[in-house]
Amino acid sequence: MSLSNAEEELMQHLWKKEKAFMKQLIEAYPDPKPATTTIATLLKRMQDKNFVAYEQIGRSREYYPQVSKKAYFSKRMNGMIKSFFDNSASQFASFFTEETDLTDDELKKLRKLIDEKLKKD
Repeated sequence: MSLSNAEEELMQHLWKKEKAFMKQLIEAYPDPKPATTTIATLLKRMQDKNFVAYEQIGRSREYYPQVSKKAYFSKRMNGMIKSFFDNSASQFASFFTEETDLTDDELKKLRKLIDEKLKKD
């Protein structure tokens, strides 16, 4: 299951904070801030999808992620590679290196990461 763009933006704030009350999440947004009802609706949907949970503290709820950022984006990337690149990581890599404005230094860093991974396996 995936998040909508608005849910993903809220999740980014929650991943950064690790735990937060609704007021803190709203404050994390740039102006104009979203309405409290908007954030409440997003949090409820995210709870229903099992991305977010909360701990009741007095009359307030402290929210926290139930899915790590790394796990979520790993699944998203794998889904994108499957959907757009015929499940071929090499097609994705080819597109990524040719269609983005990577500097020579960034390409060298990518090569180094791949070489290190190959040494481990």
